[in-house]
Amino acid sequence: MPLESDLYAPVKAMLEGQGYIVKGEVRGCDVVAVRGKEPPVVVELKRTFGLGLVLQGVDRLALTDLVYLAVGQWPKRMKNVKKLCRRLGLGFIVVAANKADVVLDPAPYLPRKNKRKAGRLLGEHARRVGDPNLGGQAMRAPLMTAYRQQALRCAELLMANGPMKLKAMRAAADVPDAAKILQQDVYGWFERIERGVYGVTPKGRQGLEMFQR
Repeated sequence: MPLESDLYAPVKAMLEGQGYIVKGEVRGCDVVAVRGKEPPVVVELKRTFGLGLVLQGVDRLALTDLVYLAVGQWPKRMKNVKKLCRRLGLGFIVVAANKADVVLDPAPYLPRKNKRKAGRLLGEHARRVGDPNLGGQAMRAPLMTAYRQQALRCAELLMANGPMKLKAMRAAADVPDAAKILQQDVYGWFERIERGVYGVTPKGRQGLEMFQR
């Protein structure tokens, strides 16, 4: 892996090829490039991508809108790195094989909202009963979703009454998606006894014990 100073020459050569006058270590900035009366270009160099580099880049935005982060290896999560830089209005450069490759140019961030995802978020929030999950808990622990809550209500009903018809289940409990939940049987909790009649499996009993409220 190259040193930070090893990144300077390729970045300088790239900028000089675009007509900039480039100088290193100017008032705390690793690279400063000037071309005529245009706003200066500032590049911060680091061997690898990390929070420290991002914080430096954000700080340099007080000097100019043309700020690049340059690293000496391709990040593993490149898609997320680009998304972060784009959101902050930072450019991104990767220096490999003694050549600087501009991956992303700095630009104002104009987010495009995903209405479908936002709808799913609000729908899950509205359907979920109470607040059963601890915010920040490890994702390895099974979360209580609105779907799981409805499945548990179905399982509780079947445990208490034995095999039941869908129509009777809808009448006995507030489970709007009972038919879909029983037929899909995502968790393996239910079994079809006969047409339109369902019971709870041993795995369903275990699920009830695990999520006992």
